[in-house]
Amino acid sequence: MIRRAVPVGIGHYLPERVVPNSHFEGFLDTTDEWIRARSGIERRHFAAEGETTSQMATQAARQALDMAGLEPDDIDAIVVATSTPDLTFPSAATMVQSALGMTRGFAYDVQAVCAGFVYGLAQADALIVSGQANRVMVIGAETFSRIMDWTDRGTCVLFGDGAGALLLEAMESSGETSDRGILATDLHSDGTYRDLLYVDGGVSTQTTGHLRMQGKEVFRHAVEKLAATAEAALAKAKLAHDDITWVVPHQANIRIIQATAKKLGTPMEQVVTTVADHGNTSAASIPLALSIAVQDGRIKQGDIIVTEAIGGGLAWGAVVLRW
Repeated sequence: MIRRAVPVGIGHYLPERVVPNSHFEGFLDTTDEWIRARSGIERRHFAAEGETTSQMATQAARQALDMAGLEPDDIDAIVVATSTPDLTFPSAATMVQSALGMTRGFAYDVQAVCAGFVYGLAQADALIVSGQANRVMVIGAETFSRIMDWTDRGTCVLFGDGAGALLLEAMESSGETSDRGILATDLHSDGTYRDLLYVDGGVSTQTTGHLRMQGKEVFRHAVEKLAATAEAALAKAKLAHDDITWVVPHQANIRIIQATAKKLGTPMEQVVTTVADHGNTSAASIPLALSIAVQDGRIKQGDIIVTEAIGGGLAWGAVVLRW
């Protein structure tokens, strides 16, 4: 028998403000049609003034706890994947811990940009499998609207804000592919590509900075690396393409999602897409999409799910799990 990290609760939060593509037509040389054609995005949510990453993360975590029928002190750890924390320190995760009223355990942030939630899942899996924790809340939460350059039509129309949370619990399993929970993880990074996607500011430069991206190069790397990491995770899990029930990818761009699915040989009918409604919410995009697909009944217990993401770093990876 082995320990597996099994999903027992999921939730998400989106800010009230919905921003359609038409919003950008008033101050940028762009149109709704141009944005849709290049990204598949139709609208996104922006955080309200004073609304923070940790606040959104807390709302998502509460939903996940409610679904699991658990209390905050039933959790051993909180891992928040974010590139847009409220403060330089303390971590957003400790703020969530406090807001939930969780008086025990530990909490910390993971920063791998859009790949952050996949990295967070891998961390949670390691904590549970090693016996360091029995229940771990993994949250992806971002307020990317705070780091946009509103004069750059190539980036500012792509991103949105939101949060998603997945609660994992240790369960004794047989060690077979029929087990529920995380079956395999696969992580990578290559800092030589850091100039393809980055923020041109930070604490040590005493600036906030704005997001900068070389879109065509990111697209090229994304399709190749996402397909490869998904293949690697499937191989580690001893599963084949035909075993996949759902692919829940990072929601960056519909063309990247379509091209990656084609490389994997997965029909789009088996791919969960929320990019049209949310835009790119970075580390929040996978848990947001997962939560919505669970809520609407698409994802059911026993389904094999492949998640994959790539972000600044470059950092990328994939997780295979049975719901």
